[in-house]
Amino acid sequence: MTFHDSHNHLQRFAAPARIVAEMRDAGVAGCVVNGTCEDDWEAVARLAGQFPDFVTPAFGLHPWQAHRRSDRWQATLEGQLDRFPRASLGECGLDGWVAEPPLELQREVFLAQLALARERRLPVTIHALHAWEPLFEAFRDEPPPEKFLLHSFGGSAELVKRLADLGAWFSFSGHFLQPRKAKVLAAFKQVPLDRLLVETDAPDMLPPGEWITHPLPDGQNHPANLPRIAAGLATALGIDPARLASITAENHADFFRDRDRNGA
Repeated sequence: MTFHDSHNHLQRFAAPARIVAEMRDAGVAGCVVNGTCEDDWEAVARLAGQFPDFVTPAFGLHPWQAHRRSDRWQATLEGQLDRFPRASLGECGLDGWVAEPPLELQREVFLAQLALARERRLPVTIHALHAWEPLFEAFRDEPPPEKFLLHSFGGSAELVKRLADLGAWFSFSGHFLQPRKAKVLAAFKQVPLDRLLVETDAPDMLPPGEWITHPLPDGQNHPANLPRIAAGLATALGIDPARLASITAENHADFFRDRDRNGA
């Protein structure tokens, strides 16, 4: 069985070559590495150049970084997308959990990225937390592209249908294997199997201890935990792990199309 990590932040690890080697050994065949701000886009680009058969880059301005953008952020973002024609756009979105930056400012940056993704026909990876109605309002002003991914989706079963009807895909991260997150697992039972992906969001979203195969210090989540995380999801969904691996591999290829091999 092999798996694809549909969302992580490999650029935040001090020794990414070691992490990649351990991912390969664990059965992870590739990953999408998401940039979050102007300061880390070049680090993502370097990883895409260093591991062209393994790293698929994504470039976006995260809602937490909206107030730190420069005047040239859009031009810089477009430059990275030009440089890596197979890149996707992300991570971007809306977050009502944080007080700063305010949603109004996040929305301005998010709408610009939605428009860019739609204009370039790029899949887009969206962060949405405590901001579901603002997300739907944003979609009314700037419709999303044909394919958009709600990464580390933590919404309800009711939201699954509303979002799927708009074209959403959903990725599962190991944090939601926590017993107190049972409602999220129940929501994933409503996700159409052809819209389901798996991710680690590493080094964030650490799963419970029993689902960790590669412990790291300081509570970091190793992306090589992905096969074990997927096994936890398979158990919750009542699906054979090998079947889930096959489903999510096909979905990953479909969502990101031919973006799994990138060159500068």
